[in-house]
Amino acid sequence: MHRLTAALLAAALLLPPAASAHDKLTILLDWFVNPDHAPLVVAQQAGIFDRHELLVDLVAPADPNDPPKLVAAGKADVAVSYQPQLHVQVAQGLPLRRIGTLVATPLNSLVVLRDGPVKSIADLKGRKIGYSVGGFEDALLRSMLEQYGLNLSDVTLVNVNFALSPSIFAGKVDATIGAFRNFELNQMDIAGKPGRAFYPEEYGVPLYDELILVAQSGRLQDPRLPRLLDALEEAVAMLHNRPAESWAAFVKDNKALDDDLNRRAWKDTLPRFAPSPRALDSHRYARFAGYLAKQGLIPKALPVADYAVELK
Repeated sequence: MHRLTAALLAAALLLPPAASAHDKLTILLDWFVNPDHAPLVVAQQAGIFDRHELLVDLVAPADPNDPPKLVAAGKADVAVSYQPQLHVQVAQGLPLRRIGTLVATPLNSLVVLRDGPVKSIADLKGRKIGYSVGGFEDALLRSMLEQYGLNLSDVTLVNVNFALSPSIFAGKVDATIGAFRNFELNQMDIAGKPGRAFYPEEYGVPLYDELILVAQSGRLQDPRLPRLLDALEEAVAMLHNRPAESWAAFVKDNKALDDDLNRRAWKDTLPRFAPSPRALDSHRYARFAGYLAKQGLIPKALPVADYAVELK
């Protein structure tokens, strides 16, 4: 018996490993890993993807503009993107569809120093405003200024790349548009220079989803996609029910994220995650498409089915 057992063990060692029943799925992030990606990272680290028989590879991009384009070209399965960007890219002909939502509220804001001279939008007249990405941020700013009888010609726009808070600290600009309210405000507070935020949705800009998941329009029947969304729904529930355990999972393989800024951003972002990632509010998407068309960012508002779906 001992010889037989030894022989069977030896034979087993010569066999190739059994094929995994899990399906691989590549998700391109919009930026480096941060608390905005908490449902994805927690689903991976807490074994939720595993329970849904998914082997997910989360990839940070070399260029944040590339992920949707790579998905459209069939080079990746899913990309984390932005609703405003989706409308523009579909209008340009990219075969993309929104299949899910991560962050279901705007994060974008206009930020100034809390103790500075700008107390209201009206105080921006004649001042310098920093930005990172033109186009949509210009439209946001235009909408906010119009509420006070101002327009873009009444301010000076300065491209500060992604140095939003530092440009305010250095006095290069009086305000920045495009600052994420869950990050820049915390960053400014930690630096001892607290900020004041003006929220676009309070100044004529329709509500929209900040972070979404997009897939190629020709691959919407992929059976992995509904399982991905089911897993993310579980992950969001875990984030809400067990935040301390979720945080431990989030920083497990990302120790550099375990700092004051990311802890604060984590807390501020938790209530903004979509509790049902696959759910689609068609009316809200159509309303926002109409806003973008009015602002001249897209030629016309397309039917919602042309850029967003709710998978079964």
